[in-house]
Amino acid sequence: MNADRANAGRANESRVNTGQANEGRADMDAGQANEGRAGADRAGADRVNLEKTNADQRTRQSASASASPPASAPPPASPSAYGTGAGTGTGTGSGDRNPSVRVRRFWSVRRVPAGIVALVIAAVAGLLLYDVAAVRSGRPAMRWRDWLADQLATRPLDDAWVMGGAGLLAVLGVWMVVLALTPGLRGLLPMRPPKAGVEGAAGGGGAGAGAVVRAGIDRTSAGLVLRDRAMEVPGVRAARVDVGRRRIRARALAHFRDLDEVRADLDAALHEGIRQLGLARRPALSVHVRRPAKSKR
Repeated sequence: MNADRANAGRANESRVNTGQANEGRADMDAGQANEGRAGADRAGADRVNLEKTNADQRTRQSASASASPPASAPPPASPSAYGTGAGTGTGTGSGDRNPSVRVRRFWSVRRVPAGIVALVIAAVAGLLLYDVAAVRSGRPAMRWRDWLADQLATRPLDDAWVMGGAGLLAVLGVWMVVLALTPGLRGLLPMRPPKAGVEGAAGGGGAGAGAVVRAGIDRTSAGLVLRDRAMEVPGVRAARVDVGRRRIRARALAHFRDLDEVRADLDAALHEGIRQLGLARRPALSVHVRRPAKSKR
């Protein structure tokens, strides 16, 4: 009897285990089915998004093709249009024969000097007109105009105050003429413009056809770029690059390697950096390399 009970208990346990296994398999099958459906849904959504993206790209391409110039137009502008084409290289190539291009400098608007001059002239003219109108209406003239009239009437032309005032007015006039005839913006270096064919392609034959692209770089920014190039040279411990309108002066400290080798590598690196800047007028380069001063202890 005990044996029958034991066998019956084992049978019940096996049935329970079998039921649990069946439930586990059913749960796993359901989970896999759900994952498969979710993956299918994601794949379908990705396919729809891809089709939308392709449709948008085809629409943009068709729009750009309809707005593009005819086939006889020159090729589009390339990044090498500024400074990396012919006439901009360094070394022994033929491009060094004519490295500079005639490009006009940027003109300063000079709003502040023009505004100051306009305000001074307007104030003096308004005060003089007011005094003249007051005198015409029967009132006495202002003291400063009486004093100025007396001084101009009594002082000779060779008087020191008259000569000094005339010289000051002449200097101010010459300064204003110089400001009017010079472009200003000495801290902005003009860059090489694209070629004529590139400019025509950039115009697109529309309302902006023939427009010249003008670019410039600040001298401080150019000095920082060249300084970073100088610091990449092996052996350079510290560097300073001063960029002028006609000359670039580089000073470096070398803590190892031979000074002549460091100077040659630094000269080549800076020439390459100047070429990549694409300046319309290539400044002259002077390089000075020395050892750091020994500290006294």
